This record gives sequence, structure tokens and C-alpha cells, in this order.
Amino acid sequence: MGCITSRGKCIILPIYSEPVLTLAGSYDERLAVSSWPLPKHDYWSTPFAESLLKELHLYPGATILDVASGHGIPAFYLAEQVGQSGQVLGIDLNANQLSSARMIQGEQLPWLRFECLDMRALPPELPSFDRITGNLSVMFFRPDRFATLQGLSTHLKPGGQIVLTFPSLGTFDSLWRRVDQEMARRRLRKERRRFEAYVAERPSAEEGRGWLHKLGFERIVVNEYPLEVAAGHGHAFLHDPLLRGGFLDDVYECFDDSQVADEIMTAVSEDVPTFAPLIAHRCVLSGWKPSSEGTLSQTEDDPPAAARPTPQNGS
Repeated sequence: MGCITSRGKCIILPIYSEPVLTLAGSYDERLAVSSWPLPKHDYWSTPFAESLLKELHLYPGATILDVASGHGIPAFYLAEQVGQSGQVLGIDLNANQLSSARMIQGEQLPWLRFECLDMRALPPELPSFDRITGNLSVMFFRPDRFATLQGLSTHLKPGGQIVLTFPSLGTFDSLWRRVDQEMARRRLRKERRRFEAYVAERPSAEEGRGWLHKLGFERIVVNEYPLEVAAGHGHAFLHDPLLRGGFLDDVYECFDDSQVADEIMTAVSEDVPTFAPLIAHRCVLSGWKPSSEGTLSQTEDDPPAAARPTPQNGS
């Protein structure tokens, strides 16, 4: 049995014996035969998760910490790939999403656990993992994203890999320009300053690269891929589950007067053709933690170095 401790208790993760093999085939080939494929109907989380999985090096028996795990995208797939000899711990602060993930899991994949933990303040007794993943996670690293990443890195084994995805600076810029135009037309100086700060606060791909460099990571890969997001018109736009569940709610917080906010956002929603399509910047950030000797040595749990992926666009 394996033991992962959190909140002063021991989470028992059973370890099952199976041959240690390097995963064969590309990510696309493995996904085609997966019993836990990424949900096709999710036009937001799934494309980001696909970017993450294409950078992630997996092997049977690996231990993985999946932060901002939510409904389990891609924790279920990760657990299937590492197999019964591996362990996956998915953590999130949203108890409802974790409950949903546990319901989906049922009695399957017993080496996968979901726990309500704050990735910004992990318990020191939590062990180290071979891999740390976080799909659509970096936006939840606030207020100090670098400090959160630094804390996560202490729970990554030497020679381990971290892969994170997030919508980077420039995401939905056409929408933000339209909102700013409407604010300017109404001479809302204070609201515009707040809004400008909100837009600028989104991290860039190069900022993410800088975090990993500062932490001493190696073989850093940072890639951005465009993702077109369909947007409705009027009421459908204002109540879109993706937009209203995060992005638009943040815009509403820039206003003191909710009526003024409703008027401005209604005007924007009736003008969608002028800023459509909405384009998100799908950023994937990957890096490898050096060994204690300062080089990426092969660990006992890791497959041979020849089985590791060749760095692409990294530094």
C-alpha cells in the first residue's frame, strides 16, 4: 500500500503489481483506445488538456499530483495511463466539482484519489511526485503565482516534470477592446482603470517561462495555440457557461454600480459580430526539475533516458 498524507491524515493508495513498461505510441494513438478519453463536448477544458497531455511524459507506475483537478479532466485519463502500479492525487478547492468527479469515478481506478486541498498552501507532509499537472490551473495561483509554483515544485521529485496550461495574455482581446470602448464612451474612468488592471494581470507565456527559469528548471517548453470559442448573441452571450462562469464575472467586479454594469455588458452583447470570433491563447508550460546533482539523472521509478521525449522549442 502507498500512503499520501494530507491534513494530518494518511490517504491509503493501493499499489498493484504489473510489468513496468514505457507507454507505447503517441498521445493521439493512446487516446484512440482509451477507456477514459477526454470529453468531446467540453470545448474549453478538453482542448487545454490535449495540449497538456501532448507535452507530458507518462509511464506505468508514475505518481502524479493533478492540481485544480475539477471534474477530473484529465485526472481519469492520467490514472488509466499510469496503471495500477501508479498513483494519482487530484486536488481542488471546489467541493462540488470534486464530488462530481468522485461520482463519475465510482469504484473504478482505485489508485486515483480526489482531495479538497489548496494548491497554494500544500501540507508539508505531502510527499513528492514524479509528475505535477494542472489543466487550466495557473489563473488560480493568485495572488502570488510564482510563490504557488515554487511551493508545488517542492513536491516534485528530482528529475520530475511539471506541465501546466492556462489562457495567457491576449486571450479574448477583441472582447476586452469592445468593453473598453463602451466604458470610454460613458467616461467611466475609475472602472476603466480597474478593467485595465484586470486584463494586464493575466500572465504571458514568457512570464511563465521566466518562473521556471528562476526555479532552475531545465528543458523548458512554452507553446501557445489559438483556440476559437463560439459566442452567442445577447442573452446567450451574457449567460454563456464559459464566459459568465469566469471571464465576464471578473469584468462585472470592475463596477461599483451593478445597473451601469448591466447596461454596458448588454450593449456589448448586442454587438458580438464586431468582435467575433473570440480567440483564446492556449498556453502550455512544461519543465523538468534537475536532480540534486544539478543534472537530470534517471530515477529508480523512471524509464530509461532513451524513452524520454526529445525537447522541442525548449531552452
